[in-house]
Amino acid sequence: MKLLPLSGLLLSATGTMAQTPAAETEAVKKTVQTFFDGMRKGDSTLVRSALAPGAVFHTLNTRNGTTQLHAENPSDFVKAVGTAHKDVWDERISFDKVLIDANLASVWTPYEFYLGSTFSHCGYNSFQLVKLAGGWKIAHIIDTRRKEKCK
Repeated sequence: MKLLPLSGLLLSATGTMAQTPAAETEAVKKTVQTFFDGMRKGDSTLVRSALAPGAVFHTLNTRNGTTQLHAENPSDFVKAVGTAHKDVWDERISFDKVLIDANLASVWTPYEFYLGSTFSHCGYNSFQLVKLAGGWKIAHIIDTRRKEKCK
């Protein structure tokens, strides 16, 4: 009988330790938002500031019923953001989930992407962030892309 209260105490202590302070969650969200603010502004320096050294980008596409994983070069992406383009790259996200453990965060965001005011595609982003000396940085982005059935 004495074991039951002790096990309950241990379980409640574990749950308390797993909680993330709101400030950390907001800092993670701010890093992701900085990435997209830089995209909208065409500011490659701002986009780069949100990325960890050695960041990796992937996208999932389905063509002819087959899912394909494509690696994208983050340096090429950052360069493209800073190169003049006719329309604003406007990726509209919402934060579905933010999970944090120590110096690792995972963020899940549905999105709709617009070129200027014209809808282009939608899907979900999955971000993996790490907390380095300079704060939270994006280490990996993987997304899905489609034209319909958004959210």
